[in-house]
Amino acid sequence: MLRALLKVLLGILVTVVALIVVGNVFYPEHMAQFAASAERGAAGLERKEVDIPGFHVVYLDGGQGDPLVLVHGFGADKDNWTRVAKYLTPHYRVIAPDLPGFGESSKPENAHYAVRDQVQYLHAFIQALKLQNVSLGGNSMGGHIVGLYAATFPGEAKTLWLVAPAGVSTAELSELGALIKSGQPNPLLARTPDDFDKIVHFVMTDPPYIPGSIKKVLAQRAAGNYELHSRIFQELLGAKPEEALEASLKDNPVPTRILWGDHDRALSVTGAKILNGLLPNSTVTVMPGIGHLPMIEKPRDAAQDYLAFRATVK
Repeated sequence: MLRALLKVLLGILVTVVALIVVGNVFYPEHMAQFAASAERGAAGLERKEVDIPGFHVVYLDGGQGDPLVLVHGFGADKDNWTRVAKYLTPHYRVIAPDLPGFGESSKPENAHYAVRDQVQYLHAFIQALKLQNVSLGGNSMGGHIVGLYAATFPGEAKTLWLVAPAGVSTAELSELGALIKSGQPNPLLARTPDDFDKIVHFVMTDPPYIPGSIKKVLAQRAAGNYELHSRIFQELLGAKPEEALEASLKDNPVPTRILWGDHDRALSVTGAKILNGLLPNSTVTVMPGIGHLPMIEKPRDAAQDYLAFRATVK
């Protein structure tokens, strides 16, 4: 009886492995969608859609409590927050949109995607969802967007979570900044699918394992967005001096947690001290050995740090 049961279980295991192998080889897009859905489900997130003026926005939504809107960085999408959301949805309603121009949201060729434009799109998105008492979090470009949002719409942001934010104009020149300044190819852009691995290792010191089929799909998507994202990056570089976080957030009373990795190659960690000196109700955590995406490299630690911060906010 036991031997027969073991044979059945072994047969099931072999079948499952075979299906995974076949799926990875012949149906990588379906496997990527399945993996994304599984990770979102584990985090308590659902994929949803909404229209705002000029754009169709796809977003993740789940959890309970006060709303926490999380904004991804350049070249990224809503799923950059899925791993950390697993630890946040028991405490907050987590909402992570694909910004216009990125992910599954619409990408009109004639639209503008500078930080100041994305602030307005984010405001329209929050209004469309009828959110109130909103806390905002953002990584990289997303950090610049939510910081400028708090300055543009005073009193609308309950708290800020700035995760290695862009927009700190007086920070030391990063490796990315030096490469751009010298005219070298942008290491955040994938001209071909083969460039995707280079991007991953540029922004993270300890990236999570990505199955081959999923990596292939992500690489193809990144290369497919090369022309649009190249233009968007140039728009981001054209930010006005008054849109820098030093100018826009100086003396802003919003409670803020600044999180950075000390091995960030994209944006200098010196920005953390600068922002901390400008925001009277801010605190800083610098994670050792971590790159530009702490919420992906160390999602549990990043979430625990954020929850500790929120416990201090009335």
